[in-house]
Amino acid sequence: MSLIGKIREKTALIVGAVAIGLTMFVVGGDLLSGSGGQILGGPDTTVGEIAGQEVSQDEYLQEINEQKANFALRTQRQPSEQEMTSIRQQAWNKLIAEKAFGQQFKKLGITVSERELIDMVQGNNIDPGIRQSFTDPNTGEFDRNQLLNYLQALPQLQPDQQISWQLYEQNLRDARERLKYDNLLIAGNYVTQEEAKRHYQAENKVAEVEYLYVPYYAVGDSAVSVTDAELQSYLDKHQEEYEVEENRAIQFVRFPIVPSEIDTEDFTAELDELKLDFTEATNDSTFAVIQSDPISGGAPYQSFNIGNLPTPLADSASNLTEGSVYGPFNQGDAYTLYKVDEVYEDTVSYARASHILIKTDDSRTEAEARSEAQDLLNQLRNGANFAELAREHSEDGSSAQGGDLGWFSEGQMVTPFEDAVFGQSETGLIPRLIKTDYGFHIITVSEASTNQAYKVAVVERELYPSDQTRDEAFREADLFASEIDGINSFTSRADQDSLDVREAENIQKNAQTVTGLTDARQVVQWAFRDASVGDISEVFELPDAYVVAVLTGAAEEGSAKLADVRPEVEAKVKAKKKGEVIVEKLNGLSGSLQEIANAYGTDANVYSSSDLKLSTNTLPNVGFAPEAIGRAFAMESGQVSEPITTENGVVIIKLDALTDAPEIADYATYKDQLQQQRGSRVAFNIAEAVEESADIEDERYKFY
Repeated sequence: MSLIGKIREKTALIVGAVAIGLTMFVVGGDLLSGSGGQILGGPDTTVGEIAGQEVSQDEYLQEINEQKANFALRTQRQPSEQEMTSIRQQAWNKLIAEKAFGQQFKKLGITVSERELIDMVQGNNIDPGIRQSFTDPNTGEFDRNQLLNYLQALPQLQPDQQISWQLYEQNLRDARERLKYDNLLIAGNYVTQEEAKRHYQAENKVAEVEYLYVPYYAVGDSAVSVTDAELQSYLDKHQEEYEVEENRAIQFVRFPIVPSEIDTEDFTAELDELKLDFTEATNDSTFAVIQSDPISGGAPYQSFNIGNLPTPLADSASNLTEGSVYGPFNQGDAYTLYKVDEVYEDTVSYARASHILIKTDDSRTEAEARSEAQDLLNQLRNGANFAELAREHSEDGSSAQGGDLGWFSEGQMVTPFEDAVFGQSETGLIPRLIKTDYGFHIITVSEASTNQAYKVAVVERELYPSDQTRDEAFREADLFASEIDGINSFTSRADQDSLDVREAENIQKNAQTVTGLTDARQVVQWAFRDASVGDISEVFELPDAYVVAVLTGAAEEGSAKLADVRPEVEAKVKAKKKGEVIVEKLNGLSGSLQEIANAYGTDANVYSSSDLKLSTNTLPNVGFAPEAIGRAFAMESGQVSEPITTENGVVIIKLDALTDAPEIADYATYKDQLQQQRGSRVAFNIAEAVEESADIEDERYKFY
């Protein structure tokens, strides 16, 4: 028996037992309860159907549990709610792969044998992920002995490591099955000699054309009229273009939950007390850890050099003293206190300077550049404003900042520039030009060279609305909801109360957000699961607002109704009628293309192209026009087409000359190109085709 086979035999029982226990512990909340039902004592529920097979909530939750446990083992932490959204989607995708693709695999007899798995883990074709995990970082070489030692030690490793390995093995099996399936279809993808020849000709046959173009907007909307019957007729003939997924539309009003003036006053007083406590603290790092809110994610105790000090401290760097607390500084509702714990000397020096660069390049001689730079230097000596001259004259990206380069360390700038700046013991204008390979620099030192560094403790606090403020916002939202009973009263009451009514359309059933609302899952669930058009929602509590909504539209999956797509359909029908108007007018004109354009009016223009190819779908200045391009390649030299309606307007095209593609003996290159193009789309097309044939019904929105 192979090494991996023996290991699997020894660890199967312990891994299975631990996996069940760990999974129940890690994801018990999702497993034992849900918003739509319960496993323990609740009704039997279905979250969807894939390839004719119902997916129960139990089965879906089990897949979520595996994905969630795998995440916890991989990252050593529990996923956030936002990450859970992704995990649930991964679980659903895996079920699609198992059920939809699984049927295909079974029909074709596609399996991954134990021998193949061993080969991927420890044989001659080791999986790239495993190879990377066991690559010596010093040599960059794969270490087979390290892999084998790990496999031998696996039964003695922690249970979570054993589980992680088995999950990885299962993923290897799944991926190999899919690869076999894809390769089977890719291998059946064949390009004939005639197809390769046509591809070559489409790429190399060149037409020289002139064409007259009249855009549809040349005819005003008022010049054509459409009836509902015409719109419906168009929609009936083009139903496949207007297939829609099930969706909802809502109007909603937000009642923001923001700190009140009283909240701000109380918070400010609390910060003042905190600043005093911070000043008196003897263990600054511990104080910062205990007192900080998790806002920026930065470390509560950090070392800074003069070049990377936080902006509020950098502005007064020369005056920072040990033991002093600075702030609070606020950005929005986040407030920060800094305590300088220690000031010390670093091994690297920093300076800050601004410059004006006059380049020495092909646009001027070196003498001319020097003269121009010297003139600017003289102006500065006489009191001119450095930043203004830099914005006007400097040929460097820093000109927009008045020449300011910020703080920089030794070794960052070219040697002559660096020597000049770090050689200055005081701030101010360097009274000479500095020559580098870039040109002549006029430099002013804003902050002289220093190697001063700081150890700083950081306390971050966020201003939150109080419970009283939240209650007041809820009462306002609840009162609004209690006084309305439909769409009309919703909008009229909102207008009466000067509330901002927002709209969100085409909401998908698994959406996490809607236009104007983040973390809006509960709103989406209500719209799909509980509401009918005209229903008013309960008051939803979102992170930053209370929300009241009304359902204004509900479209089921299938062909769109005219009311849902009227603007798009109307634009198409009007374009068709405008095309008819333009064609009729053009048919009444004669002469050369330019003469016809002149007679038509200012909206008609004549263009030309000397390298038009059949492989393209667009005409310059016209846009998508395969009809006109195909017509050009079907004509004889000198022939002029009839008016042709395209996507954006009407075209009359004239073929001036047609240059055939040179004959070649071998079309293998073009055959390979087509083969690669088709092959690159196979995996995606396969997935689409299999999922479409699986007739997937996704009803997860009822529960999540």
